[in-house]
Amino acid sequence: MKNNRILIFDTTLRDGEQCPGASMNLREKLEIARQLARLRVDVIEAGFPVISDGDFAAVRAIAREIKGPVICGLARCVPRDIDAAGQAIKPAGKRGRIHVFLATSKIHREYKLNKARDEILRLAVEGVTRAKSFVENVEFSPEDGSRTEPDFLVQVCRAVVAAGATTVNIPDTVGWAVPDQYGALIQHLYDAVPEFQSGQSIISVHCHDDLGLAVANSLAALRHGARQVECTVNGIGERAGNAAMEEIVMALKTRGDFFSGLDCGLNTREIVKSSRLVSRMSGLVVQRSKAIVGENAFAHGSGIHQDGILKKRETYEIMDPQTVGWGQTELPLTKHSGRAAVAARLKHLGFKMGETDVAAIFARFKEIGDKKKFVYDDDLSALVEGQITEVPEAWSLDYILVTSGNRAVPTATVRLQELAAKKFVQDAGIGDGPVDAALKAIDRLTSTHGKLMDYSLRAVSQGKDALGEVTVKVDFGGGNLVTGKGASTDVIEASARAYLNAVNRFLSASNGQTAKAAEVP
Repeated sequence: MKNNRILIFDTTLRDGEQCPGASMNLREKLEIARQLARLRVDVIEAGFPVISDGDFAAVRAIAREIKGPVICGLARCVPRDIDAAGQAIKPAGKRGRIHVFLATSKIHREYKLNKARDEILRLAVEGVTRAKSFVENVEFSPEDGSRTEPDFLVQVCRAVVAAGATTVNIPDTVGWAVPDQYGALIQHLYDAVPEFQSGQSIISVHCHDDLGLAVANSLAALRHGARQVECTVNGIGERAGNAAMEEIVMALKTRGDFFSGLDCGLNTREIVKSSRLVSRMSGLVVQRSKAIVGENAFAHGSGIHQDGILKKRETYEIMDPQTVGWGQTELPLTKHSGRAAVAARLKHLGFKMGETDVAAIFARFKEIGDKKKFVYDDDLSALVEGQITEVPEAWSLDYILVTSGNRAVPTATVRLQELAAKKFVQDAGIGDGPVDAALKAIDRLTSTHGKLMDYSLRAVSQGKDALGEVTVKVDFGGGNLVTGKGASTDVIEASARAYLNAVNRFLSASNGQTAKAAEVP
């Protein structure tokens, strides 16, 4: 009899961060991890500890601070990888998990690893055994599992389960699978390995969206015996992304009749908040038509639909928007609100801020309050996230003045403070528009030369005086994208703040960008 409890394994902080330009700092990762705990995911894959000092520090900090979910670190079947993961997750104690992986498909064995089947089996068992010396909770992934010969995949599963793997994850690493075939593969493994049937070990799935089938494949696998699903908030991840957590969870909840009562313990009312936080921290905008969390997910433009909704919501809505966190914003603050009121609202929104952070946020709050009538929760969240995304600053914006028009040369005068030298510098630039002129002036002042690869602007809240949030992705050379974020009621100022944030990130990063692994599930 199969257990109907589905474990949600969130890999937003590991696989999700591998999306180009989505690299996050320690504070951003910690804030997302706190939100994932509020969301009540079962497992947080916090990172790939061996890949950099930054990843190791992030995994260790999350393991030390976050309570509730299992904290997992990724490792190849290589001793130094496993040792690093073991040390990083040590503060989590019995809630620690090491996730080891090794490619098993024929194409990977022959062209990437140049290893025979028996050697793959030996390395897999050795990897699991070494991981077991650190933790009881060990997960093994046969990378490119969906393209591995089924008979060999059964051998791998039996071998690693015998070695002590409590979870065996079957990745669709390159998004090659289709639901019927993938579901049949999971059923074949479930039937062939007694430990899967007894519950001694469980099958997990990790699907990529190259053919747009990640969620469909994941759901098919759950119907055929998988009891853990690996996914990310908003479906972010390498290439076309991973299976979207919110879609899987709400499919199980909404269509429990079809999925035979499969259930997870997620607090679905935290879904929208989680989506927005991940979007802002990663700089990856959620498309308006995205299922569950997109701005249009519960919007009805057709008159027929609107009439039906007014008469009975279920005519055109299969989910209650409030069950995933859509709803009215709390009563807004104004410029007359005091520091205690702002601190109380921050706590209500779930942010963990120290006195120094509250003071900095309150100062920005007063600036914004002088420019707009109401400061909404989303405005305050943007200010908080701006504080979280700060890095050790080499430069800070003092003021910006722009002149532009359809018969004028766009010009920007920018004054920056060079914090190390404790001095102010000023210069001007011209460009194709006021934003371009401001960024060129910043380049001149900071002696950096960034190429703007992506620029997005969104209104954080309602009204003509809405706070504008700008996200930029900048290439400072080498092809590695650096993300910068800034917010203001003035679009040009927000753009300058976002670009300067990227400049500071670039200057503070050791060896440019954090290295990425060449092989991951």
